[in-house]
Amino acid sequence: MRSESDSPSTTITLRHPDSRDAGSVWRLVRACAALDDNSLYCNLLQCDHFSETCVVAEREPDGEVVGWVSAYVPPDEPGVLFVWQVGVHPDARGMGLARRMLRSLIARDACAEIRQLQATITADNGASWALFSSLAREYARGGKLERQPHYGEDDHFEGRHATEHLVTLDFGKGLRIAA
Repeated sequence: MRSESDSPSTTITLRHPDSRDAGSVWRLVRACAALDDNSLYCNLLQCDHFSETCVVAEREPDGEVVGWVSAYVPPDEPGVLFVWQVGVHPDARGMGLARRMLRSLIARDACAEIRQLQATITADNGASWALFSSLAREYARGGKLERQPHYGEDDHFEGRHATEHLVTLDFGKGLRIAA
């Protein structure tokens, strides 16, 4: 999928990742301070095993990966798409790329049965709150973003990480949007 250009000679292409993207994804995640680092092997498995529910944003003509969404369908919740990470390289911010990546993901055939979009967000992550709130206003039933503490700072992270709040966008009977 081609997106609008950020300069006359640059285009962002959104696509499924493949195993060869793992290194580029790993470097991108490290460049995004708000994201937790995973191992290169973790990113390899995401790009390979979960390519249907992940998105790579590639800048042309240089082929640099400037955006990443990792998501999956939890085994016991086939109607839920859980978004693990959304990352945009600092050089590609301000273009609405995170939103475009999520829209393209939701529009895929692999997400045809999705009824809810979920993610966890720390209270201080303003960019993620703005992104998911915006999606909720446009697509969620009642325009509502449900929020509740989920993974506690002390209960789950031994005081080493802020509480993660589970956010849920309920699409009702389902949502198909044009990417």
